[in-house]
Amino acid sequence: MARVHFTSQLERFTEAAVVTAPGETVAEIMAIVFVRHPVLKSYVVDDQGAVRRHVQIFVDGGQIKDRAKLTDPVNEATEIYVFQALSGGTGRPSGS
Repeated sequence: MARVHFTSQLERFTEAAVVTAPGETVAEIMAIVFVRHPVLKSYVVDDQGAVRRHVQIFVDGGQIKDRAKLTDPVNEATEIYVFQALSGGTGRPSGS
């Protein structure tokens, strides 16, 4: 089964540090993850199912290509990493 890892900001909504799920595409894997942990869905994808602007998904070290439908292929050994970018601040070092 593919293994899905979340940043610490998102991990707080799961019961485990890593979620495993079967599937042949990122969409199939994430659908199972969202059934098990429904609150994650609104943080990761929009109401059309596309990856949100400030979220990045990596499959085996590379960014997914299909952010709209999540059709990137996976296999049983796939490692998926879901990152939520943090924003805010002035972009200047403190004390500037």
